[in-house]
Amino acid sequence: MTLHFSRTHRALAVSVGMATITALAVLPGTASAMPTGGAATKAAPAAASPSLSYVVNVRKGYGHADRVRKAIEAAGGTVVQSYDRIGVIVVHSAEPGFATAMRAVRGVESAGATRTAPLPAQTTTDVGAPKALTAEEVRAATAGAAAGEDPLEPLQWDLKAIKADKAHEKTLGSSKVTVGVIDTGVDDTHPDIAPNFDRAKSVSCIGGTPDTSDGAWRPFTTGGSPHGTHVAGEIAAAKNGVGVTGVAPGVKVAAIKVSTQGGSFFYTEAVVCGFMWAADHGIDVTNNSYYTDPWYFNCKTDPDQKALVEAITRASRYAESKGTVNVAAAGNESYDLAADSITDPASPNDSTPGDRTVDPSECFDIPTQLPGVVTVAATGAKGLKSSFSNYGLGVVDVAAPGGDSTAYQPPQAPATSGLILGPVPGGKWAYMAGTSMATPHVVGVAALLKSAHPHAPAWKIKELLKEDADATACPDPYDIDGDGKADGVCEGGRHHSGFYGAGVVNALRAVR
Repeated sequence: MTLHFSRTHRALAVSVGMATITALAVLPGTASAMPTGGAATKAAPAAASPSLSYVVNVRKGYGHADRVRKAIEAAGGTVVQSYDRIGVIVVHSAEPGFATAMRAVRGVESAGATRTAPLPAQTTTDVGAPKALTAEEVRAATAGAAAGEDPLEPLQWDLKAIKADKAHEKTLGSSKVTVGVIDTGVDDTHPDIAPNFDRAKSVSCIGGTPDTSDGAWRPFTTGGSPHGTHVAGEIAAAKNGVGVTGVAPGVKVAAIKVSTQGGSFFYTEAVVCGFMWAADHGIDVTNNSYYTDPWYFNCKTDPDQKALVEAITRASRYAESKGTVNVAAAGNESYDLAADSITDPASPNDSTPGDRTVDPSECFDIPTQLPGVVTVAATGAKGLKSSFSNYGLGVVDVAAPGGDSTAYQPPQAPATSGLILGPVPGGKWAYMAGTSMATPHVVGVAALLKSAHPHAPAWKIKELLKEDADATACPDPYDIDGDGKADGVCEGGRHHSGFYGAGVVNALRAVR
């Protein structure tokens, strides 16, 4: 038996140092998968077809071509945003045959619908009721903080696991380094985040069009998700005598909001916008703790999904060419991403999902399986692969603490939870777990590396991440729940394995 967490995770919000402790649970519908054969099963169109969003990918030199734009209009499309530097055009259309018509246009390499649900995207309700920390536990942690520690730092077993506490004795990172959190939005008013927040580099990319109006980057006030705020705090929560400490508490953090209301869907047009924004606004590292909806895996044998892979590949590569290191979560379904086949039961997750068997060599979790993206697996408090973490030899690059059930991997005192503590909106703090939580640890270490090597290109920072990682041998067997049955097979050797890649990242080596 293993635990499974969706890509946005169960949370506990704790009002620290106050009279009340509030439980907050978030289970938005972000888990995705796919139906049989790689294509969505769509009902016959009604008399009035719904408007959908599309990406049209054109060959180099065709970004401004009148022929393509006229063809878009003739096929019943309206251009929403054009990224001419990479040849990606975002279009809305209510014509069921729009993508098919565009694929026949000279200069168009691929075109496909980014969703199966009509515009605007659906939303979900946050639900759940996990157990909150007791007031005694909060007081004990606050009282137990050593000199130089933030009040809740004793509960952050994850910092010690990657030697971030030792790294902080040497440096907190450079304020000239900015991390972009491509996520559900960030509460920049949180006392742990406000000191390091970069408003000028923050944006909402929902719908595929940058929105820089004040506060557009924040989580939705109704149905908003704490996910992005938690991630931002794991990376760069200030060392300021409040709450928790980030892995790189001296660097800047920017919000790049790409999810629909409720933290529910991360659609291609928004993700492309996010990478392009990061590339053009001096973002040094991006955190991508999500997969691109509505397909968990995007199969290049399906013309729609092929277009989505191509669009985000172009955007992420463009960002890397500008010096941005892109880091992404491996996922939380215990999948072996290097297996010959995977059964994916829940895609498209914005309409009617259905089972299908996919070939991971042809069908990709994006952005985590795109070329050049650093893929991160999660570990628990005992250093083992988290029970839920995806893995795969040749797929996972590095590993980092993402938490796990205390029943499987209990932490050492004074920490009381095997999950990861971080800030959430409203000036509170919460526990979450998942590869979503592992990824910001890697991003924080990458930010420390960039601080130490300000002129290093993206490829060099990625190389150093692996070189500095603590090589971790495969557990044999991997029986995380102790029932006598293997819960996954780790392939590879000590220095490169399917569970841990090159190993668990090491913040202290990054600053030496």
